Amino acid sequence: MFSSFQALVLGAVQGLTEFLPVSSSAHLILVPWLLNWQDPGLAFDVALHLGTLVALLIYYWQTWIKLLGSLVNNDVASRRLLILLILASVPGAVIGLLLEKQAETIFRSPLLIASTMAVLGVVLWLVDRLFRSRRKVSDLTTADALLIGFSQALAIVPGVSRSGATITMARALGIEREDAANFSFLMATPIIAGAGLLEARKLVAAGMHAPVLWGFLASAVFGVAAIAGLIRFVRTRTYQPFAWYRVGVALLVFVVAFV
Repeated sequence: MFSSFQALVLGAVQGLTEFLPVSSSAHLILVPWLLNWQDPGLAFDVALHLGTLVALLIYYWQTWIKLLGSLVNNDVASRRLLILLILASVPGAVIGLLLEKQAETIFRSPLLIASTMAVLGVVLWLVDRLFRSRRKVSDLTTADALLIGFSQALAIVPGVSRSGATITMARALGIEREDAANFSFLMATPIIAGAGLLEARKLVAAGMHAPVLWGFLASAVFGVAAIAGLIRFVRTRTYQPFAWYRVGVALLVFVVAFV
């Protein structure tokens, strides 16, 4: 039986790892696998993702009001950013719909997840170390937004990390660390909202039982903490700790799998 305690743990895991560049989908597969917990089901997954959507809206509500307000006022810079965010969301939405079944089956192998965790961790470290910070979000072009959007689409494979892939691509394009994180989180909002609305019927059909509610709340609370914490962290530090954490988790999975 899936308990409220397990729901709280997985909600906290989702909230933290959705925004830290370490792959939430990987952790939601690996934590139950390592602890021998039963699969909580798709309705629970939907609740967790809606929790992270709430976290995004809480943290960025003023920004979104400004972005949406640009549709009816003369704020050209905000309207341009809104268009770029919409463009960046398209590749992930399309590929997510095309590969939905694979994402729920063949992409869930622990060894595949460990491999992508390690490889993308090293890539994040190299890109963050080697590429200079010389541009801000206001310098992004349409081509840049599409490249970041295609990198987000890679997160259909657990272990890649949506935030990790988009932040890595933004850093490769020379975007400053804090701006890379903010753009990554803003572009997550429409795609998480869209996916949540498409899957909401499963949550309604299953009902808001206590574990589902606890998971939703934990995901929202820890999500806000993760966003705020990462933004503050990268103002003065690099993404290196997250890269090596990914490699460490991958090594742990390989050890458990083979031993």
